[in-house]
Amino acid sequence: MHYLGWALKFLIFTMLFGFAMHNAAPIDLHFFLGYSWNAPLAMILLVFFVVGATFGLLASLGQVFRLRRELVQLRKELKSRVNPHPVQADQALEQPKDAI
Repeated sequence: MHYLGWALKFLIFTMLFGFAMHNAAPIDLHFFLGYSWNAPLAMILLVFFVVGATFGLLASLGQVFRLRRELVQLRKELKSRVNPHPVQADQALEQPKDAI
């Protein structure tokens, strides 16, 4: 199964590399106010993919932090419910009263 994963990764890499090589011709990307960028199409697509993925991750960070805070709070609440009176160290080492 491990070799199948590596073969699949190699196949995807080969396909993306072939796509980049076939789209290596420079193109002009025109922005507002007369700015333009002359670069290969594959590089432009890669840059905009990375920027989009970064914005997506940044947009989800607020929810991730909120959920982590809620998880910590729920764990504290569960811990206080399960063991409201923690056992003292000297009590834990005593033998039970009904032991032989």
